[in-house]
Amino acid sequence: MLVSPRPTTTSEGEHAVPLQQQRPTGKGANQEAVRRHNLGTLLGHVHRDSDVSRADLTHRMGLNRSTIAALVGELERLGVVAQSTPRGDRQGAGRPSLHVRPGEREVCVIAVELRVESIELARIGLGGAVHGRRSVPVEVGASPVQVADQVARAAADLLDDVPTDTLLVGMGVGMPGIVSTEDGRIHYAPNLAWSDVAFSELVQERLGGEVPVVIGNDANLGVLAEHARGVARGMSDVVYLSGDVGVGGGLITRGRSLLGTVGYAGEVGHMRISVGGRACRCGNRGCWETEIGAVAVADALGSPSHDIARLVTLLETVDTPSPALREVGRMLGVGITNLINIFDPQVVILGGLLSALYPAVRADVDAEVQHGTLDADDRRTQVLLPGLGRDSVLVGAGELAFGAMMSDPLLVVAAAEQAVQRVRVAAV
Repeated sequence: MLVSPRPTTTSEGEHAVPLQQQRPTGKGANQEAVRRHNLGTLLGHVHRDSDVSRADLTHRMGLNRSTIAALVGELERLGVVAQSTPRGDRQGAGRPSLHVRPGEREVCVIAVELRVESIELARIGLGGAVHGRRSVPVEVGASPVQVADQVARAAADLLDDVPTDTLLVGMGVGMPGIVSTEDGRIHYAPNLAWSDVAFSELVQERLGGEVPVVIGNDANLGVLAEHARGVARGMSDVVYLSGDVGVGGGLITRGRSLLGTVGYAGEVGHMRISVGGRACRCGNRGCWETEIGAVAVADALGSPSHDIARLVTLLETVDTPSPALREVGRMLGVGITNLINIFDPQVVILGGLLSALYPAVRADVDAEVQHGTLDADDRRTQVLLPGLGRDSVLVGAGELAFGAMMSDPLLVVAAAEQAVQRVRVAAV
């Protein structure tokens, strides 16, 4: 029985296994698995940084230059990366290190964010570039089947003008509800009135049956995006709050996502902070989201509409907050204080509607956090707005969809060769 070698740990937290350290098996299966792993790791660096030198890849992955050159060459032959020599990059007397970037062939995913009032979609390329967007309104009480139909039509529209050789490697969907880590089903989404829905399967059927569709909780995807590409990049302990009609939390501790046993971790909007308070759609009273969500904000602003875009506009015009709005800010501070005391994060990021609410009531939020946080003077937790703005969840959905390609580029590329055409045919 052969024992796999210990992988090399890189400075970026990735792992690469030097091929020359492998003990060959009779069928070469071990070396093939290592090669595919290393291809995915290298592509992950290119995806995350958009442009990285081969010298940096050698250092990060712990592999020699010839191995890196071979891996880059294989990805280049697939058309997913390209090499170039940037001007002014010469260091020392030798030849300058070639840089690796996404290739000319478009490799993309469709990112989807399901909101209570709309569906937001984007076509995101390797490296994180957004190539196109669509926004589709959603009727109140729309069924999963109706929403799946809308997602599929909008996705086909996003792909209408892409080159025929485009590789569509998957779709990622972020939604406001509990997504099981065991089977990927939506177990409960109270603000959509959905329960036990195999939504990814519904969408996949409407995309022609072969495009992989992965789904995640919106706040979990928001924290993923901010950690990878936003204001929390390089941090190890992060709380992201996704707040619109409801409120959810995405958690990263010691650099790893905290999802819970079956995916229920982070449902901070249903943290009860007011016994006998407002009725929540989950069936309880006094949940945090009833005090700081869209309905509470609309009431405090005197707005008859709970439309998120309208509330954002109204909040941006607030100069001096009313007592009612200040109370919403105080309750936001109460919940943030609880999260700081429980998780001790480096940063709490306020996404969605909360990113517009916080500037209007910053003094009340900060005062409550200062008052209620243990050892407040020694804490270093910051309350920040998202580096990706309103796109955090959408970008996170894209990262989720790219995940399989970063594990095995060869397998995913082979499966994606005709994906765009299949989606177009299915949409007719």
